[in-house]
Amino acid sequence: MLRPPEATTRPRWHNLCMDRDSQLELYGLVAVRLKEAHARVRDLQVPEGVRMALSRRLLVVTAAAKHDLADAARRLDRLMKELDEGRFPEGVEDV
Repeated sequence: MLRPPEATTRPRWHNLCMDRDSQLELYGLVAVRLKEAHARVRDLQVPEGVRMALSRRLLVVTAAAKHDLADAARRLDRLMKELDEGRFPEGVEDV
């Protein structure tokens, strides 16, 4: 059996920074919800400018998850609530 020259299971910073139980569980939850949010935004029947603004917000949440997972979860909750209520960015020019 061929093995890679370097094992892929070595400790990485994201594994060392997370509490094994709660932080890892929250990371998984945020990842699943981000995937759902991207699918919802993609499927919305809105002008392209609105979709782009929502996509940018999702990218900000994704970037925040790398540094502050709890803050990213709060931002994602807020965005999903706005989507549920049908509140979309206004004053966005169509591309």
